[in-house]
This record gives sequence, structure tokens and C-alpha cells, in this order.
Amino acid sequence: MTGVIESDRLAAVQRSDHIAFMEGSVLYVWGGCQSVNGEEIFLPSEEIWLYDLDSGSWACKVMGGEIPPLLSQACGSYLQGMLYIFGGCDNNGHTNQMYCVDIMDGEYTWRRVTNALGTTPSPRDKHSCWIHRNRLIYFGGYGCKTMRDVNNSKGFIVDETYWTTTGTALYQLWGWNNEVHMFEPESVTWTEPETQGCPPTPRSSHASATLGNKGYICGGLETESLNIHCLDFETWTWTQVDPLAGPLPAGRSLHTLTPVSDSGLFLFGGLSMTGQALNDGWEFDTLTREWRERAHAHKDKPRLWHSAAQGRDNEVVVFGGTRDFVLLIDSIAVLRAPSQNHCGDVLVFQMQPYSLIRLCEDCIGKHASLLGEQVSWLPPKLQARIHKRISYFRTSVRKQEKENLI
Repeated sequence: MTGVIESDRLAAVQRSDHIAFMEGSVLYVWGGCQSVNGEEIFLPSEEIWLYDLDSGSWACKVMGGEIPPLLSQACGSYLQGMLYIFGGCDNNGHTNQMYCVDIMDGEYTWRRVTNALGTTPSPRDKHSCWIHRNRLIYFGGYGCKTMRDVNNSKGFIVDETYWTTTGTALYQLWGWNNEVHMFEPESVTWTEPETQGCPPTPRSSHASATLGNKGYICGGLETESLNIHCLDFETWTWTQVDPLAGPLPAGRSLHTLTPVSDSGLFLFGGLSMTGQALNDGWEFDTLTREWRERAHAHKDKPRLWHSAAQGRDNEVVVFGGTRDFVLLIDSIAVLRAPSQNHCGDVLVFQMQPYSLIRLCEDCIGKHASLLGEQVSWLPPKLQARIHKRISYFRTSVRKQEKENLI
């Protein structure tokens, strides 16, 4: 996509319901949807967008191979240079297919994962994934099961308002689950670990994050305050993490939860139980079990249905989503406003002081007009990074000037 002008490029990257992850200083973005003339369209599966946080520039790469269908509410996970896509909805409804692509070889060739050992989870969407010891561990979601599977399941709540019939005798029931399924890429094997303790209520549209040997989830239910649960991957034991004191974030869905330290998780945005896009940021300390609301520079940019990833300096990099309120939430889907404003900007939340070298790079980037000659004295690798920072700050200035003219 060379030659795309800046306004067209911005329109191309605007999206919600996408998958994003960080590799070094580059944010990768795949899939998602946009609203065009009041109609929701799903974005191509044969392209992936790269945003360089150092230079502030976008690039698009064409993908090939066994390209996934257009998907909504799929779950994407990045492990050892590979992007895995599991589940979601395609034109035929809910699916339990898995696709993977090597991001590091530069070929961007998709491959459908077939002939896996074990039992593949039932079709689902709005689920989440933890990554631990080269394994993908999936939790929850909304989808369909046969009546027999529902009768044999301990963690499935039937959605009484929605069901279908296949043929004349086999019924499919829809609902939410709290199942844990594990996929091991090396052996291409599915297993369902037997968990202990009190599991979370079945749910979808929640947020999850991995810290050490534990996986955390929060939200996704119609409750006034946010609940948080933890699964120990050593013992497969569930624990509800009750905050000890202090204020609590409001209940929500379509939000994000991102690791920011060895014991810290950052919660941002989402959809409130009254249908409003939220702009609050909270940090949860898993050791002290305390929530603390964090002040940030993006209070004027509420987000839901966005993505968040941990940056190189433990920043939280938020991309896309929508800032519009939602008219109605029912038991199956989020019914959105006819005309949505999908976002294409990248929001960076600084969670800790930057290193001295990072501060120096930014200082030079901001004052390039005064230090242009001295930049040429730097070693080549450092010089390349500085030129990216110069480009980033020049782009930021031009963007700010355009916004001031509007």
C-alpha cells in the first residue's frame, strides 16, 4: 500500500474489534470492523498493519497462504513470533477454527491448524486467552453447544432467549461458559485441564492478563462493581481476588487489562452497565489487593472495543475502538449506534519513569532543529533511533497544528 496519503491511511487503520500485539517497538494490528455509511463492514484478513512507536508511522503488509475468513469477536494471541487466531464468527456463524501466521519471517503466510490432537473447544466468540510456558490457555466466551454437550457441561449457562434446531432432532443451545481449554502448539494438542476452587461465573466480553504463573480475568458481567478472579497455572486452582479496601472500578465489558509490572494490572475503558463508553484507568496491585485510579492524559478519549498491549518500557499502548455510547445491550449482542466513530489513534499510558536514555532520545527528537549537526556524530544504530524520534515529534506537531485549525 505504498503511496497512500495520510488522510486515507488514517481512515484505513480506524477500527474496533481487532487484534493487536507488540513486538519490540512495533504495534501489529489485524482484522476488525469499521462503520461505512451507517453499515458495519469487516476488514480484510489478507493484510496486517504495523505502527512504529518510535517514528509514529504506519505501514501495511499483504498476507497470503490459507487466509482466515472475515471474522468478528475472534481471539488473537502472540507467542514466540507466531500470531494465533481462534474462534469468532464468520459468514456461517460461530466457529472453532484456528489459524496461525509467522510474523518474524517477513512472509506473512497464513496456515490453518488442522489435525490437532484432543478435543477442540466448541464454537465461541468474545473469549480470552492467557499465554504461559508456550501454551495458549483459553477462557470463557459465548457460543453454541449441542444439548448433549450442555448436559455434560458444568460451566455453561444457557441463553434462554436464543436457540436453533439442526435437522429435526438435534438442538443447539446458546450461552456463556467458564471453561478452560489449553492448546500446545509444539504438539498441536488440545486439553481441558481439571480446575479446582470456585470458578468465575460464565461470561464473555471480559478482559484477561497473565502475571507470572497466574491468569487474571475481570468484568464481562452486568454487575455494579468489577470482580476479579485468578487461576493458578501450577495447581489449576481458581481464587476470587477480593479487594481489601478503597474504591472499586464500575462493572463493565469490552475493556482491557494489561500487565504493567510484576504485580500490577492496568484496566482501561470499556462499556458501562448503562451503555456509556468509559475513560477511566485503574491499576490493581495483586499483592496488596488494592485498586487505585490512575490520572492520565487521555480523559477526553473514552474507549470501548479497543485493544491494549504492553510496550517496551512497560507502557500500555491502546489502539482503536469506538468512543460512541451504545444504545442497548441484550443477552446476545451489543447493539451499536447507527453511525459509529471508530478510532485510529494510538494512546500511550506511561506507567513508570522512563530510562535516562529514553529521556535523552525524546529530548533530541523534540529539539532536532537545534541539534541537527550533533545527531550526525552519533553511532549508526543510535542515529537511526534518533531519526525515528525526530520523525515522531515532527508528525505530532503537524497533527496538533491541524487539530488547532479545526
